[in-house]
This record gives sequence, structure tokens and C-alpha cells, in this order.
Amino acid sequence: MNTILEKYRIPIYILILGAAWIWFSAAPAGSTTSGEIPAPQEGFLAPDFTLQNVAGETITLSELRGQPVLINLWASWCGPCRAEMPAMQRIYESYQEQGFVILAVNATNQDSPNSAAAFAVEHSLTFPILLDVDGAVSGLYRLRSLPTSFFVNREGIIEEIVIGGPMSEALLQTRVENLLEEAP
Repeated sequence: MNTILEKYRIPIYILILGAAWIWFSAAPAGSTTSGEIPAPQEGFLAPDFTLQNVAGETITLSELRGQPVLINLWASWCGPCRAEMPAMQRIYESYQEQGFVILAVNATNQDSPNSAAAFAVEHSLTFPILLDVDGAVSGLYRLRSLPTSFFVNREGIIEEIVIGGPMSEALLQTRVENLLEEAP
């Protein structure tokens, strides 16, 4: 019996030390992300924000609960952003009467209010063009690439995230119809 204990003494010490290390070095719950999700994710509530549009009117995302929303982060100099905007306008015109909303959040900290407004006029955009002047929404939504789109259901939950573009009109139509089919 003494030889068995001697034979496994070192592995037992290592096992005990490893368990102690894991126990004492574990980070408390919520200490790494302040209890929040680190970035917007599918299946989670879309982070709320309030921005002004090019006309100076204030729009708050949470006030749109009950309506499906497409949040599109873009800039006027972004080629894929420019390419997908006409399709977004056509989809908006087709589904706005059913409650569908597009919030086109211009990354104004990388662009300019004048360029965003001129772009909206040039492309006859009728959905809200919001100005993220200080980059707060871009930071909140962990913007890494332009364009980035968040399809948000009526309850405010992100259903899908599309990074990059341009999105085709068929993709937009399918995603919007899926959002509209969900019961209010």
C-alpha cells in the first residue's frame, strides 16, 4: 500500500495544485464584461441608442419596439454602402406600410454630415439618415466593417447580422419578410 501512495504522490500533488489554481484564479461572474454582452449578437436585445437625423429630429431605437427594424451602419465614401442603398430604398418603399423601419446610421465620425445629407438627396432616400457624429453608436455596435446591418425583430432582438456588402435586393427582401412574418 505504501508503494502505491509513493507511486501516485506526485500526480496527486499536481492535481491538487491545479484544482487550487483554477479555484483561486477564476474571474468572478460579470467581471470581464461588466455583466453585458461584449458585442451585439444574434438572439440578444439590440443596444439602445438615440441619434439625430439630418433634419435635427431625434430618433430612439427602443421607441420603435413593435416594428421590425434594419439598422444599417454606413458612410458616403463606402463603395458597398453606396451600392446597396438603392435596394434598401426599394425594400423600404415596399414594406414601410407594414411597419418596417430602416435606420441608416451614418458613421459621421468617419464621414461628414454634409456628405451624408448630400448622399441621401442624390439617392432620394426617404428612410431616416441618422448621424453618429461622435462614433458612440459605431462603438456600441462594435463596428469593424462598412456596411454592417442588424435585422431587429419587433421585440428588439437581433435576428441577423450582415457584415460587409453590398446586400442584394433579394437578400433584403427575404430578411424583411421573415421579420414581418413574426407575430407582433
